[in-house]
Formats: sequence, structure tokens, C-alpha cells
Amino acid sequence: MAAELVLRNGVAGTQIEDVRKAAGVSGSQMTHYFQDKRTLIKDVITWQADATVETHHRPELGELDTFAAWRNWAELITQQQVGRGFQGGCDFGSLAGQLVESSQETRSDLADGYERLLRLFRRGLQAMRDRGDLREDADPDALAHALLAAMQGGILLSQTLRRAAPLRDSFDAALTQLESFATDH
Repeated sequence: MAAELVLRNGVAGTQIEDVRKAAGVSGSQMTHYFQDKRTLIKDVITWQADATVETHHRPELGELDTFAAWRNWAELITQQQVGRGFQGGCDFGSLAGQLVESSQETRSDLADGYERLLRLFRRGLQAMRDRGDLREDADPDALAHALLAAMQGGILLSQTLRRAAPLRDSFDAALTQLESFATDH
């Protein structure tokens, strides 16, 4: 509930009292869980990071350790954005954009969320390299960064322009780079 309010109203436009009213709980119940707005936002960041990582654990994506899985991933993300009418963008990315400069602690919490996603990407890419699907000179770290940046930047452009082409083009560029490391086996 708190995450929905923050995404809909923004961080600045959401107060603990708004969350309390939406949840239908007393003030003492709210302060039991959220001592202050910082605690609330920290929990929203954690919840949104969990939800974002969970999206990447869908059965059709496997372990993101095949070229087909990466193509499925790009199509899944694109269809999610199309289904939203390109409104709202990436929930975690939108949160990061609002909060990244608010405090060192908050920036660190956001970085942890992105690191979880990058670890997932790196694991799949490393498995591809270990299996011989990717050449030895393929760098799972660099490829993970490129894929995540393609997703985040592509979603933001598609959200702004209200069309799929920027996201599709961004994914195509990143996946073409990934596939350029394919072995011939």
C-alpha cells in the first residue's frame, strides 16, 4: 500500500498520515512499524526492489542464462510497459530517480536494490560463459550493466515519448552486443 502511494503521489507527496489513512490503521500502529518517514521510505525501497527482482524470476525467463531467455526478458518488459500505456515507467527506477540524491543512506539502499538485479543478470551471463555459449572475453559485469542500463533508459524514453520504439531499440542494441559474444559451438 505504501509503495503504491509513493509511486502514485511521489515521495514528497506521500506522508505517513496518507499511508495510515489508506491502510485504515491507528497512528500508534503506524509508529510501531514506521518510526518516521525515513523508515517508511526504506521499507518502500526494499519492497520495490523485491518486487522488481521477483519479476525477473518468471518461469519463461529461467535463470536468464540463454540468448532466448534474454530475448524473452526484453519482450516481457516491453509488453509490461505497453500494457501500462507507458505510464509509470520502471517502478524501482522511478523511485530511484526521486530519492537517489536525498541522503547517502537512501542512495545506498537504492544501490543495494540495483545490485541485487545486477547479481541476477551476472549469474545468468556467467553461466552462459561457463557453458561456452559466450566467448571467454565476454565480461558478465559489463554486459549486466549494459542490459540494465538499456532497460532503465529505454523505459524512461518510452514513458516520456509514449511509444515502444525507444525501449525496443534499446533492448535490441544491448542484446545485439550480448549476441556478438556468442561462440560458434
